[in-house]
Amino acid sequence: MTAEQLQSLIAAGLPCETCHVEGDGRHWYATIVSTAFEGLRPIARHQKVYATLGSRMKTDEVHALSMKTFTPAEWAAQAA
Repeated sequence: MTAEQLQSLIAAGLPCETCHVEGDGRHWYATIVSTAFEGLRPIARHQKVYATLGSRMKTDEVHALSMKTFTPAEWAAQAA
């Protein structure tokens, strides 16, 4: 799995304003900005992202994924 492939899977499952993924092929780090995160606590946001990956997390195709999740408003405030 490449960073681009992982990024595409997440973006296909969530309406992302920003989705950036980097890593070494086993350990991944993602920054995701989506309206789908509105009103959700961090754990629920992460569950939404994991849902886009389906069985890839269980089969070890994606071994570890660390993520920062933001709503568009949170992302804008972060940039300010």
